[in-house]
This record gives sequence, structure tokens and C-alpha cells, in this order.
Amino acid sequence: MSRAVGAGEQVRALVGLQLALERRTGEALLVVAPFGAVALLLLPMAVGTDVPLLRQVGPGFYWLVVLLFGVMLTVRHSAEDGPGPRALLAQCGVDPVARALARVVADAVLLLAFQLLLAPVAVALYDPRIPGWPALLLVLPLVAVGLAALGALAGAVSAGVPGRAVLGPLLVVPLAVPLLLGATQVIEAAKYARAPWPWLVLMGLAGLLALLATVLTARALEEAG
Repeated sequence: MSRAVGAGEQVRALVGLQLALERRTGEALLVVAPFGAVALLLLPMAVGTDVPLLRQVGPGFYWLVVLLFGVMLTVRHSAEDGPGPRALLAQCGVDPVARALARVVADAVLLLAFQLLLAPVAVALYDPRIPGWPALLLVLPLVAVGLAALGALAGAVSAGVPGRAVLGPLLVVPLAVPLLLGATQVIEAAKYARAPWPWLVLMGLAGLLALLATVLTARALEEAG
């Protein structure tokens, strides 16, 4: 019981540390979010003022931007990714599983904030007419957790590998296809009054499998690194 409590305290402390570093540096939201907003702005400039077309393709483009820039956010180098900080955390008795879970939680919070920051921009630019908003609200945390888990797994796999900045996105993007597909299809289901639950289940399973893989391989990848 005490071991479980200790692991929970480690996760909470590491999440607080990572979010405090983000507040101080603004590496994720103050750098990635503006570029995401600019990317959303490029499509209306390319297709002109064709409002029906913008309403049709806008939601899918929003999720594509979330995926691509979210990958950049999750695979970025954090302050504890180097061999020195990782060795220090190991000497302090920090469980690799707790460190992996803390990264997932912290990145999920940042990804959720990133999505919420981009959503008003997408609404203003594309003026989507989508009913069934409660189902769409479930998509935001599912995408955040799924991408965060994939990013943590890719970061652990590519730790210490030359060209890690390139390898990380190459690992995450193909595995994130179910999240992108599910998010866009939930929107289509809402448009045509179809049940969104199969796509929500797909996204939930994708995120759960990524989270399980991250947890189950954390110790082995830490030792290998």
C-alpha cells in the first residue's frame, strides 16, 4: 500500500514539476499553439471565401493540425530527458513507471489546453455547423490522452538515439491514425445523426493500448537506455 502511495506521490510531484517548467518557459503553448493557429489560417487563404467548402473541410483540418502539432508537443525534449537527469531520478528512487505516467498526464493537460486554444480559431475561420456537441467534448480528452501516451512511448523508445527529433514523430504519426480517424468520424456521425460510440470506443481503445504499452515497457526501456 505504501509503495502504491509512494508511486502516486511521485507521479503528482513530477506532473507538478513539468507543468511548472512549462509555465516558466512557455515551450509548448506559447510556441506550438501560435504555429497551429497560423496553420489553421492557411487553408481559408488557399480555398478563398467558399464558405460551404470551408464548413465541410474545416473540422477535419482542425484535427489534422491538432495531430501534427500535438506530436511536436509530445515528443519535444523535456528537462528530464537527458541521461544525467534520468540517472539522478533513478538514484532518488523514482520509479520509471511513475515517470512515464507523469509525462503522459502532463502532456495530456498541455494537449487539452492546446486543443481548447485552437478550437475558437477553427470556429471563427470555418464556421462549422455541427450538432451533437456533448459527444464532441468526449473527443478532446481522448485525443489528448492518446497522443500523450504515444508521445511518451516514442520518447522512451528513441531516448539516446541519434536523430531522436525525427524518429519520434515517425513513430507517433502512424500510430495516431485511429485517433484522427475517430475524431473526424465522430464529427461526421454528429452531422448525420448517427451513433458516435463506435468511433469513441476506437479512440478509447487506441489510447488505452498506448498507455498500457508505455507502462509495461517503462522499466525495460529505462534499463536499456
